[in-house]
Amino acid sequence: MDSLIETGAIHAALEGIVTIDESMRIVMINPAAQRMFGRSASQALGRDLSILIPDALRAPHADHVRQFMGSDVVERPMAERGKLVGLRANGEVFPLEAAICKVDVAGAGGAKRYVTALLRDVSDEHRLEALIDQLNRRMRSLFDLLPVAIWIAQGERVVYANRACARLFGMARRESLTGQSIYALLAPVAHDLVREKMAHALAWQEEVLTVHGKIARHDGSSRDVEMVVAALPDHSRTLVQMVLSDVTEQSQERRDLLDSRRTLRDLAASVVDAREEERRRIARELHDELGQRLTALKLELSALERSGALGGPSAHMRSMIEMVDDTVAATRRISMDLRPLMLDDLGLSAAIEWLAQDFEKRTGLQVVLRLDPLPDPMPQKALTALYRIVQEALTNIVRHARATRAVVSMAHSASHIDLCVEDNGSGFPDDPPRTPRRSFGLIGIRERVLMLGGQLSIGNLPEGGAKLVVRLPISGTHDTAMATAAPQDNGSVAGDAP
Repeated sequence: MDSLIETGAIHAALEGIVTIDESMRIVMINPAAQRMFGRSASQALGRDLSILIPDALRAPHADHVRQFMGSDVVERPMAERGKLVGLRANGEVFPLEAAICKVDVAGAGGAKRYVTALLRDVSDEHRLEALIDQLNRRMRSLFDLLPVAIWIAQGERVVYANRACARLFGMARRESLTGQSIYALLAPVAHDLVREKMAHALAWQEEVLTVHGKIARHDGSSRDVEMVVAALPDHSRTLVQMVLSDVTEQSQERRDLLDSRRTLRDLAASVVDAREEERRRIARELHDELGQRLTALKLELSALERSGALGGPSAHMRSMIEMVDDTVAATRRISMDLRPLMLDDLGLSAAIEWLAQDFEKRTGLQVVLRLDPLPDPMPQKALTALYRIVQEALTNIVRHARATRAVVSMAHSASHIDLCVEDNGSGFPDDPPRTPRRSFGLIGIRERVLMLGGQLSIGNLPEGGAKLVVRLPISGTHDTAMATAAPQDNGSVAGDAP
């Protein structure tokens, strides 16, 4: 019964099984081995084992089997003696793996020794390995032909780099990069960020991340690079691919552009200061010189009228006096439009109050003021900027917003001043609101804010209407770097809507 079970198991086995006797004759070959060697049982049983071995290997193989039969070793893998190959009936040589063991069987004539070999055809595996190797070579060739620099790192070590990568680092051979630490090739300022991005990429396999930094070239120079980091799908999660793009020229162009913007902003600031100073001078001269002379002329005409020197009151004299009154009023209005003298004499709050009253009288727009007293002293540039911002915002509301009410609020903390202008008009049509390209009023406001290192926020109110918020540093000064930064707009006031 046990013999029948063993025979059934041998025939059902997926691996090939061949048993030989002491004279190396085949006494058993299972179906898997028959398929492997292309021989039926009748073609193999009783034949010498050498029919399954290529000619060149038959003699050494026979010696090895004899040594094994005479040794005390019961079993061992044949791979210890190097690569194994078998011979099919059609003459094809194929690779295989084998393990052999000795079996002593008692018989009528005494114990007989047999050797059984467990065989596995690995030709498919070898073909697959060869295909994978070929694909790897093709992939490496493709990577080498790419014009962009690519390296693959395991941990922090470079395990592969293409030719473009070697050129980027100024090396003649790409193999010179292999084995080096990526942190020895990157400028120290980028190390922490690269570590963070690599860890994130490995944790989230599908994410592609971008890092900006510098590399140290072989000749000691440095280049600005943009690195795209992505994890490769290996089970140990240690391989990271990085694509490096040389952006040195773009970085220099950006720095030049920022320098140009900084210069233009400084120039614009000087022009604004010069214009405000000229307005102040003209307004003062209109008020002090022309205004006083017109007032004196009116007094002289009034005295002349009362004295009757011209033969009594005349309509012509009264008309002249009224003309002088109108001229005085126009002079005062022009002077206030150029620059309200109360801004210099009485402060910002008084100037905004006069401005609000003037808008209400001229346009019918109701202006509500909520002005906290400002700290003293305040830089004149900041006071002028806040006044002009309120003036421009109210002008835009009247021109475009179709509003009936505006609220101007101003508060401050220890470090900054907040100015807010709201209206109940139509609001800006876009969502989110944006500054119109030719909205010169808002552009002027934004430039004034940036010149003082402040922030501008423009948007629509939930209940309708527009809101403009300005935050200026209390000192009225700013770092030059802030002057070149992009504005913090997140919308646009409705008054500048087209």
